[in-house]
This record gives sequence, structure tokens and C-alpha cells, in this order.
Amino acid sequence: MNFGKVITAMVTPIHPEKNVVCRKRIHALVNHLIENGSDALVVSGTTGESPTLSHDEKIKLFKEVVKANDGRAKLIAGTGSNNTEETIRFTKEVAELGGYDAALIVAPYYNKPNQDGLYAHFKTIAEASPLPIMIYNIPGRSVVNIEPETIIQLSKLDNIVSVKESSGNLDNISKIIEETADDFSVYSGDDSLTLPILSIGGSGVVSVLSHVAGPDLKNMIQSFENGEVKKAAEIHRKLLPLMTGIFAVPNPAPTKFLLREEGVDVGPVRLPLVDVNKEQAEKLRMLYKEMKKS
Repeated sequence: MNFGKVITAMVTPIHPEKNVVCRKRIHALVNHLIENGSDALVVSGTTGESPTLSHDEKIKLFKEVVKANDGRAKLIAGTGSNNTEETIRFTKEVAELGGYDAALIVAPYYNKPNQDGLYAHFKTIAEASPLPIMIYNIPGRSVVNIEPETIIQLSKLDNIVSVKESSGNLDNISKIIEETADDFSVYSGDDSLTLPILSIGGSGVVSVLSHVAGPDLKNMIQSFENGEVKKAAEIHRKLLPLMTGIFAVPNPAPTKFLLREEGVDVGPVRLPLVDVNKEQAEKLRMLYKEMKKS
């Protein structure tokens, strides 16, 4: 399934005084992201602070994104959890809202299932889900890695169409690309690995950087696909310090700060995360200015 090249893992706008999901800020952010090159949006993922959103807040967020999007970009709903039956129930509920093209299902965290358990988890969800499934492999947060062989087997199921790979292991990602069908898409889950993964046959990136550097990221990908490899590499090197910088503090605090710098106020992060401090803000501001002028 084609979700485009640049999928933005969207932050969740929070009202700074009321500490609630903010409708007005959602609409402003969705417009900003689409106008700056996002082909698709992941809603309520890691960058969307999903662990701190209540069920009702997630439903409100999903509804408002659909309204703001108005059919322009593909939409992927983060509905996964470490509870298989709850994931199925919630995915069905979100599908009934309409407007979503797929569900992002994260590897079960905390439970630490083995590969048989991971396969059974995703297979059970895929068979019950009205939405196509993008697997989300992020061992740094979930503690378990979905091995390439497991992803390859899961890709053979009709309703599992894609994977967001955040393992950082290019050998494993190469194996997945080589041994899955051409219509199974493999997306980098790390901005800094976008170009390397494209070079081995990946489909694009589920990006955080695209909040503030969408046109540059899109230009890099288009340059690579046009055979302008040297130009793509130059853009990658230009973006790399900021790619690294926005993860020097727990995500998405740096991204929300830089969006405010751009005039897109998405409010604060929620506890247990905290906003960037003065020193961190100055470093991010410097990296952002260097990226813009280079």
C-alpha cells in the first residue's frame, strides 16, 4: 500500500492553559504539515504522546484530524497497545469514524512476548481489523525486536501491508525488503536513516523532522529517486545535525519547541515529559538556524 514518501508522525497539540487536546491547534498543524510536504500523517503515535492521551482524547484527536485533512493526505491511526483484544476493539472503533487509511500497530511493550507471540498478536489483529495494518517495530521502546523472519511471515497476510522500522539494523531491514513482496512497503522510522534505507529499496520515512524541515526532506528523497545521489547526500548531511538534535531531549519536546519557533504553537508536552530548558532551547535554535541558512 502506498502511503507516499514522507509520513509525518504528528505531535498532538495541547492547549497550554487547559492541558486538553486543542481543536484549533490541530487544524493549524495539519494544514502546516500538508503544505510542507507530508504525504501522510500518523496520528497518536509515539511522537503524538499516545501514552498520555485518554481514550476520549484520542477519539477527539482522530475526528479533528479527519476534518482538518479533508481528504488531502493519507491518515494512519495509532491504535496499538500491549493488549491484543483492546487493540482490536479500539482499531474497530477508529475505523468506524471514517477517514483513516490504515492503523499503526506497535510491538507489544512490557509483556516481552517471544517471536511466536508477536506473530500471533499481529495475525489476530490483522484478521479482525477493518483497516490495513502497518507494523511498528521499535525495540528501543517496546524492549522486544520483531525479527525479520517474523515480519516476512506477517507480510504474507492480506491485511498487513507495511512496516515502520525503527530497529536501526540495516542488515535486518535489507532482509525484509529482499524477502517481502513489492507491494509491502518498508518505511524508515528514523530520520537519520531515511537515505540509507531508500538506497536499499525502502519506501520512505515516518518522520519527526518533517514538522520543521518537510520541504528539505522531500527534496532529498526526490533528488535520490531522480538519480541525483550526490545532491541527496548533501541534503542529508545538511539535515543530520538537526535530525540528531531533535532527539537529544525526549521526543517530542524539541519538535514542539521548534514548531513554536516557526509560529505553529502546538502547546507543551505532558508529564512525565517536560519542555526543553533554556540551554536546550538555545542549542536547538542554533541547529535550526544553521540548517535553514546552509
